[in-house]
Amino acid sequence: MYNCYLQAKKQEIKMESIFNNSVATLVAYFSILLTYLFVIPLILFYWMNNRWNIMGKFERLGVYGLVFLFFPGLILFSPFLNLRLRGNTKG
Repeated sequence: MYNCYLQAKKQEIKMESIFNNSVATLVAYFSILLTYLFVIPLILFYWMNNRWNIMGKFERLGVYGLVFLFFPGLILFSPFLNLRLRGNTKG
């Protein structure tokens, strides 16, 4: 019985060392930050650019909600992306 207790204690120490690892914590924070600031805003820009003129009212409401939620990432890309209408090419 004491041997089982020692094995459980060793397993618990291994799990604690994994979860207390600062590198794993930094990787998790970096991946969340990368997703929030870069991945989802680029997908949202692409979605808005392709569907802007044909969106329904509920889809537009959802997009506005996502713009509000991911506003910091959208601000990062706003100088580089153009969402203006293309217009006629006949000029």
